[in-house]
Amino acid sequence: MIKNDQELQAMLKRIAYFQQQVSKLREVETNPKNYKMSVGGYLAELDRMNLEVREYLWAHPSEMQSEFALAS
Repeated sequence: MIKNDQELQAMLKRIAYFQQQVSKLREVETNPKNYKMSVGGYLAELDRMNLEVREYLWAHPSEMQSEFALAS
């Protein structure tokens, strides 16, 4: 779970990296079946990371502080 804006920026960089990897595979993989097998894990991880970003951005900062206080 993303806890602050610094972690958000790190996650956004990781998302961009994964997107670049998928783009590169689209360029170099000539076999559609191999392509889909290769990118499946990347796309699943992109979905997970994007959901985590969405959940962080959905919460108001005051909600995040109280949530972390409860977890401590």
